[in-house]
Amino acid sequence: MPSPLALLTALNPWWSGRPFDAGILREKYFTKIQKYLGTGEIVVLTGVRRSGKTTLLFQVIDDLIRNRGVDPRSILFVNCDEPEIARLENPLETLLETYRRDVYGGDKAYLILDEIQTVEGWERWVKSLYDRKQFSLIISGSTSYLLDSNLSMLIAGRYLPVHIYPLDFAEYVVFSGEDLPHDPVTLAAARYRLLHLLGEYLREGGFPQVVLSDDETIRRDQLKAYYDSIVYRDIVRVNEVRNQKALADLLVYCMTNVTSPYSYRNLREVLGIDFETIKEYLYYAQRAKILFEVQYFSYSLKTQSRNNKKIYCIDNGLRNAVSFRFSEDEGRLAENLVFIELKKQVREVYYWKKQGEVDFVVKNPDRSLSAINVSYTDALSTREEKALLEFADLHGSGVRECILLTKDTEKREGAVRYIPLWKWLLGAG
Repeated sequence: MPSPLALLTALNPWWSGRPFDAGILREKYFTKIQKYLGTGEIVVLTGVRRSGKTTLLFQVIDDLIRNRGVDPRSILFVNCDEPEIARLENPLETLLETYRRDVYGGDKAYLILDEIQTVEGWERWVKSLYDRKQFSLIISGSTSYLLDSNLSMLIAGRYLPVHIYPLDFAEYVVFSGEDLPHDPVTLAAARYRLLHLLGEYLREGGFPQVVLSDDETIRRDQLKAYYDSIVYRDIVRVNEVRNQKALADLLVYCMTNVTSPYSYRNLREVLGIDFETIKEYLYYAQRAKILFEVQYFSYSLKTQSRNNKKIYCIDNGLRNAVSFRFSEDEGRLAENLVFIELKKQVREVYYWKKQGEVDFVVKNPDRSLSAINVSYTDALSTREEKALLEFADLHGSGVRECILLTKDTEKREGAVRYIPLWKWLLGAG
């Protein structure tokens, strides 16, 4: 086993001037992290495994050295997921002591801890470092346990979270080597190319390293490996799941049936898994950031709880790699994509159903409602518009807008706006 200093030297190539790959800049997240880093609070990156957190940390390091004149040796990066680190006694204390003694003992150091949730007792250690004000602290983790743990109680009001998702469509365009249109003329000229890219994005999703691969077989294998890693490391191992077959059956069923209403009773009948286990395992999947439940919209909590929920997945590519796919999948994938985009916008999202069904009821910051249906076709059925109007009639002035997201149809008919999905995803609709 290498010494602690050898481990740190391998993890921090900038100390010796060795090159390192900072990847393609994800400006939206990068700018936010930069802003938060200047506050003196702990910056906390969360998000599903392989969504790009580590690359963003390298981009922050690259910026500190290249553009801000920071001494490279004043930046300590530790990937807590490294097997050699797990074998150390008191790993965080050992590594920090080695760093301060043998590498950098000065003031204003940066301490960046990746996948910190893998180290037992890290919360109090981070709190102690924060109180000493010796470091600018950035930590990252792959599950919601990071912020649901004792950390939030220990340093309430002293950390700033940044949730990292797989690539959105605008980022996907850039990662695919295309220029992103920034005005109506270039947007219109790029229409067919963007439609083609959206078709690919619907199928392969937005995990950065997958998108950068040119080989379809490699992409599929990467996604399966990501899925296995997430399920084992962030669900099975963290929660000590014993019935792994039941977990696997439940996750595959939910992935296959994204966007469909379900009840715990229905899942029990289909899968033969008891009610409490289903509830528990779905909770674990949500904490691992791969599945999300959406509730029925009602101002009555009783009515809300009585109705079925719907399920969505963090990434279409991940879903496609493990599910049984059917012919209607393109519609499911488009709806799933819209949910994730709304989630990225930190929106409160529900669904609604009476005679017709509204895919998404969104609570806006001003307490008004937006009703959104997704119909990824240009052979549009009148039922989608009727459902939106039915919801608007029942909820009156509380409804700000009714939107029907289409493949490439753009128009307004009465209270309903028809917007091409590619335009809406780029914020141009």
